Amino acid sequence: MNLLDKLKRQTKEEPGEVKAPQVQVPVYWLETSDTVSRRYEFEPDGYLSVKVVNDSRPVYHRVVESFLNKFFPSGYPYSVNEGYLRYTQFRALQHMTSAALSVLSTQSLLFAAGLRPTPAQATAVSWILKDGMQHMGKLICSNLGARMDSEPKRWRILADVLYDLGTGLEVLSPLCPHLFLEVAGLGNFAKGMAVVAARATRLPIYSSFAKEGNLSDLFAKGEAISTLFNVVGLGVGIQLASTVCSSMQGKLIAGPLLSIIHVFSVVEEMRAAPINTLNPQRTAMIVADFLKTGKVSSPADLRYREDLLFPGRLIKDAGNVKVGRALHKVVKPSKLQEWKEIFPEEKFVLSHGNKWTDMLLEHNATAEDALRGWLVAAYATSMEKSFHEPSASMLQDAYDKMNSIFTPFLCELQAKGWHTDRFLDGTGSRFAF
Repeated sequence: MNLLDKLKRQTKEEPGEVKAPQVQVPVYWLETSDTVSRRYEFEPDGYLSVKVVNDSRPVYHRVVESFLNKFFPSGYPYSVNEGYLRYTQFRALQHMTSAALSVLSTQSLLFAAGLRPTPAQATAVSWILKDGMQHMGKLICSNLGARMDSEPKRWRILADVLYDLGTGLEVLSPLCPHLFLEVAGLGNFAKGMAVVAARATRLPIYSSFAKEGNLSDLFAKGEAISTLFNVVGLGVGIQLASTVCSSMQGKLIAGPLLSIIHVFSVVEEMRAAPINTLNPQRTAMIVADFLKTGKVSSPADLRYREDLLFPGRLIKDAGNVKVGRALHKVVKPSKLQEWKEIFPEEKFVLSHGNKWTDMLLEHNATAEDALRGWLVAAYATSMEKSFHEPSASMLQDAYDKMNSIFTPFLCELQAKGWHTDRFLDGTGSRFAF
C-alpha cells in the first residue's frame, strides 16, 4: 500500500479530517570519542544496544579495554571506592604465588608417600588432598565469625599465614616420611582454618569498595581475577617443580620466597581496603582525630593507619577506652545503678580506671551509642588531664559537651560513608537489665 492509498483510506474513515501518515523512525545515534565510533540503539524491549562502528585505536588499547570489561566492575574506576586497583594488583599476585605453592606442596606430599609423581600429576592430585583434616579446621574456625566481622583485615592476613604454614608442613613432609600422615593431616588442618577465615572475610572487604550498590559485580569480577591468576600460578608451579624445585633443596629456597611474596601481597591488599564499619580500633581513631582537628576522618583516611596485627591497642587521645570486658569484672552493682539513674536513656556504661576506661554496652546498643560513650570518655580524660585531679562534675560536663556536638558529628560521619547501625566489637561482653 503506497502513501496515496493510505491518505484515501484515512479520508474515507474520517471525513473532513486528514491525518498525516505515521512513520516509525528507529531511535539510534552515533557517538565518537577517543577515535572510537559507537552506534547506540534502543531495542523493541527497551534495552540499549551498543555496536562499535569504527575503532582506529592501537591494538594495545583495545586489549586493555577488553581486559577491564571482563575483570573490572562496570563503570570502573567511578563505580568503586578508592584503593580498588591496588587491592586487585596484590590480589592477583597473592593468588599466583598461592597456586604455585600448592603445586610444590602436593608434589612433596606424594614424594613423602613413596610416589614419584610428575608435576602435572601433582597438580591434579592437589584437588583431592584438600579434604580430610581440612573439615575439622573449618569446623573450629567457623566459631570465630563474630571476631572476623570486627577485624576482617587481621583475620584475612591470619588466614594466609595459616595457609602458608600448612603448605610449609606439606613441603617438608619428605624429610620425615615415617610421619607422613601426621604432617599431612596437620598441614591440611591449618589450611582448613585458612579457607574458612578467607571466605568469611571476603564479603566485608568487597563491601568496602562497593560505591553504587554493585556488590555482585565486584564479587564476580574479583572471582574472575582470582581464577585467572590461579591458573597462571599453577603454570608457574609446574615450571618450578620441573626445574628449580625438582629437589628438596630447591623447594627450601623457592618455598619461603613464594610465601613471603604471598603474605606481603595480602597485607598490601588489606591496607588498601577502606573498611567502613565501626569497630573499637576505627572508632577510637575517629574520636582521636575529631578531638585533635575537629574533622571526621573517612574510611580511606584511616586505612593505612590501622594496626592490622594488634588492633586492640589503646589510643591515648581517644580516652584509652577498652570495650568488651565482663560487667561483673568492671563495675560494682551500686555504681551501675548510680550510672543508670544519672543517664537513664544511655545504652553504655563507663568505668574509669587508672590505666584505661572500660566501656560496656547493652545488647541492643548501636554504633551511635558506642560513639556517644567514646566521646564522653575522651572528653572526661582530657578534662582530668587539665585539672590534674578528678572532679565530681567532670563526667556530667563531658556528657553535656558530647551532647552539644554529637548531631553534627554524626551527620558528618555518615556523610563520609561510615555505617553507624552496628558496632562490631567481636566477642565482647554486653549486658541487659
